[in-house]
Amino acid sequence: MSDSYILFDIPGGNEVVDRNFLEQLGHRVMTCEGPQPGTVCPLLSGKGCPLAEGAHGIVFELDLDRPQHQAILGKYKSSLRTDLPVRVAVRPGQEAKYGDLLRGLKVWTHTPVAGDLDAMAAEVEAANR
Repeated sequence: MSDSYILFDIPGGNEVVDRNFLEQLGHRVMTCEGPQPGTVCPLLSGKGCPLAEGAHGIVFELDLDRPQHQAILGKYKSSLRTDLPVRVAVRPGQEAKYGDLLRGLKVWTHTPVAGDLDAMAAEVEAANR
């Protein structure tokens, strides 16, 4: 297995995406539970985040109703590779409420199924070539 990994940016215990499916396809999955209350994400503090910066794909499930989580997604869009496969899992209604922030990203408005995950895995593999 390579050093390649997909980052799951997901609050602990609230995972919607089946990481096991991606792992069965041969993709290592790393998890960041987002900044703890009262702390600032290193991406936003200017320190950078080696975990995000080294990812070959990102699944973002942080809560877009929280301003810091919106800022993290905005930072992904503005500072990470443009060919980096990013999927954003949103709750009902968030795709409309945060349409400007989500523009240009692939959004899951449903619980991702095998086909969704397989498509993302294929994008990660293509981007790694």
